[in-house]
Amino acid sequence: MRITVSGHIGSGKSTVSNFLGQLTGFKVYSGGFFFRKLAEDRGMTIEEFNKFAENDDTMDFILNREIEVFLRDNDNIIVESRLSGWIAHSSGIDAFKVFLDAPLDERIRRVGIRETSPDIRNRVISREESEDLRFRNYFNFDMDDKSIYDAVIDTTEGGADYVAKKIYSIIFPHG
Repeated sequence: MRITVSGHIGSGKSTVSNFLGQLTGFKVYSGGFFFRKLAEDRGMTIEEFNKFAENDDTMDFILNREIEVFLRDNDNIIVESRLSGWIAHSSGIDAFKVFLDAPLDERIRRVGIRETSPDIRNRVISREESEDLRFRNYFNFDMDDKSIYDAVIDTTEGGADYVAKKIYSIIFPHG
């Protein structure tokens, strides 16, 4: 079984995926790790790399191809990234696709806990706008279209462990 966990910045993708990994025993794979690595390799911040990637679609294609290959070649995994569900859907890869969401102010609050840089609100909004623009232009995918997902969950309903248990119970109703 393959599980993808997608969502907006600060929606809880990583934290929920880690709890879900503990429940399932599946390895968790983060697409964000590879994107940050691509930025770091070029000596850029994540925001600078997002702007760079707006004009150089090869970075997004490289990242998405790595995720696609990983999804196709592995089983009993959780792949967490903003586009992992879309990648599985558009590539015809059998996966249970989850979209996590939360209101913007809550997502900004969460990002502010892990990132102490100034003007976090504008940085999150700018990053999302940059990524959403690229997703539409390069892949014809709209982050607001949740129709491809098997489950859409508001992560303000409970803690990350609660959300992970909820996902687990949807996937494994008798487990």
